[in-house]
Amino acid sequence: MKSNVNSRQTISIFDAVTIIVGIVVSVGIFKTPSLVAAHAGSEQAVMLVWLFGGVFSLVGALCYAELASAYPHAGGDYHYMYKAFGGSVAFLFAWARMTVIQPGSIAVFAFVIGDYVSEVYRLGSYSSTYYAMLTIVVLTGVNLAGIRQGLNVQRVLLTAIIIGLLIAVSVGFAKVSPAISTKTISPPTMSGIGIAMIFALFTYGGWNEAAYISSEIRNPNRNIVRGLMYSIGVITVIYLITNFVFIKSLGLEAVAKSGAVAADLLRSALGETGARFISVLISVAALSTMNGIIITGARTNFALGRDFALFSFLGHWHEHGSTPRNALLLQASISLILVVLGTATRSGFGMMVEYTAPVFWFFFFMAGVSLFVLRKTEPDVARPFRVPFYPVTPLLFCLVCLYLLQSSLAYTGKGAIIGVIVLLAGLPFIVLKNLRENG
Repeated sequence: MKSNVNSRQTISIFDAVTIIVGIVVSVGIFKTPSLVAAHAGSEQAVMLVWLFGGVFSLVGALCYAELASAYPHAGGDYHYMYKAFGGSVAFLFAWARMTVIQPGSIAVFAFVIGDYVSEVYRLGSYSSTYYAMLTIVVLTGVNLAGIRQGLNVQRVLLTAIIIGLLIAVSVGFAKVSPAISTKTISPPTMSGIGIAMIFALFTYGGWNEAAYISSEIRNPNRNIVRGLMYSIGVITVIYLITNFVFIKSLGLEAVAKSGAVAADLLRSALGETGARFISVLISVAALSTMNGIIITGARTNFALGRDFALFSFLGHWHEHGSTPRNALLLQASISLILVVLGTATRSGFGMMVEYTAPVFWFFFFMAGVSLFVLRKTEPDVARPFRVPFYPVTPLLFCLVCLYLLQSSLAYTGKGAIIGVIVLLAGLPFIVLKNLRENG
């Protein structure tokens, strides 16, 4: 695998923070607070879960800062795993992104759009599903035509989401009378906290995308670390304030039962006009986020097609419109199947988080292990940043990943099992790949 050491370093520290915060502070914060509240059981547990999410993200960011500064490459996690474990593990990671992580994330955001647009205009019993499928088809069609996004669109996305949050928490804090409710709806349990952590850390997810821009950040030896630290600090403060306002304004029980908590908050303050406003704003932000996932996911699949002959049909680039059409079509097909699957079983959003969670945490764990492996196998590689308190810090990161992997398998439902089965379905392709390479 060739390194991209000649990438132009054009991204400033401000741009890096904008990109990371814009990716992480997405529509998940409008959806997951109810799921965290329902499983955590008490106000104190809810706030501690969100605080721990920020602390864990900081620990993980320190590990990624060493990897990204030592091995700056647009391949990010794929590149670290390739160097540490070889082509088979790297292939399995690429397979996971093609079949589980990216299409699962697309389905998650499609369901968010469906839930919030249904607050404005409902299309019957399966309204959320109809909107979710329509969104996937339309955005895929737009990308098939060759429409792209750039950094300016990412800034617009971040601005829209921050405006939505500011409106929701400001109006809620100023207009809604503090809710009178018990501070506990059920005693916190290990299984409940484990599930709550899965949803909270899903909402924190995305800061590791800094690895994919590491080769383009100015003064990377310094700014990769600063960008991650600043970003996670801003994100943690936003999440703590948002959840505090939701709970104090609506009450823990109401938050736990809500399907669209921000819309419920604005409805309490401003009536149906407020609910519709925030629903439209959140949906617009979700569209931009989802479109970004569609673009990056399709290009990951395109790279898989170029690197592995078994999937060469994905490696065709259509010059008209400059887009990987086959990769886009496959991604959309898998995403639509997941929407149908999520609808047929239970809550679409929750189902899709379960579907992606064990696979995501397994490969997050592998990224942490790669730090230990590369320290041993490549001790002479320059490491501008070394994770503090090694090996305790990366060991803590790996242990938490294992705990969340175990929680996602033990405490969640069919979605997690299906995700693991789909991941394992990639193993025969590894065997075929090795047989072909060996003659």
